Amino acid sequence: MRWRRLAPVLSLALLVGLWAAAAELAASRALPGPAAVLSVLAREAADGALFHHLGITLARMAAAFVLAMSIGSALGILLGRSATADRLFGLWLTVFLNIPALVVIVLAYVWFGLTEAAAVGAVAVNKIPNVVVVLREGTRAIDEQYVEMARTFRMARSDVLRHVLLPQLTPYFAAAARSGLALIWKIVLVVELLGRSDGVGFQIHLYFQMFDVAGILAYTVAFVAVVQLLELCVLQPAEHRLSRWRPVRAEA
Repeated sequence: MRWRRLAPVLSLALLVGLWAAAAELAASRALPGPAAVLSVLAREAADGALFHHLGITLARMAAAFVLAMSIGSALGILLGRSATADRLFGLWLTVFLNIPALVVIVLAYVWFGLTEAAAVGAVAVNKIPNVVVVLREGTRAIDEQYVEMARTFRMARSDVLRHVLLPQLTPYFAAAARSGLALIWKIVLVVELLGRSDGVGFQIHLYFQMFDVAGILAYTVAFVAVVQLLELCVLQPAEHRLSRWRPVRAEA
């Protein structure tokens, strides 16, 4: 048990150590060490810029995440339960899955202007197809015995969805949410780089223009840390709580 708790800390320490050693060997402005990046972090935090830009980016992430999960989950369940709908719109799903994120972002800005709605919408559109695929496959894997039992007891469709389908889809919701979070924050940075005047992506672009690698890494480290906190403090506890109904398998 103690090793399991110490392993992530030791792994992180090893990564930072390798980074520091590489920076020392390179002795170049292009690869600043952890101390230089930490100094930039402290400076940005002290004047409030770090928290402002992090907050803006997180707000855009949250809006796009809610949109993508809501629309994608509904469509995924529909395609998984309806063979007709899957045949009609399966090709659409393949097309949207293969459209590059950059194309969607550029078209959104061209069609709707450099607005918040265009930025959030572009991020959501890029994520929705992935959510649809995960939830469609999860819906197809549902144990139909429970569905038949619900029909036998003449449960309403809303009750079947709530008490039969959704509990079995919990692992797929968790997988879609986890992968979605990783994808959305990367796309949000591109959206901010191309057409917003604030946010982490805008700051990274600004530091890139000044060839300030320490600034780029400072905002990258800060945002990765925030995303990891969301994973550990929100997604994992939520998944654990929603999966409590599942029987625990005895270890061999």
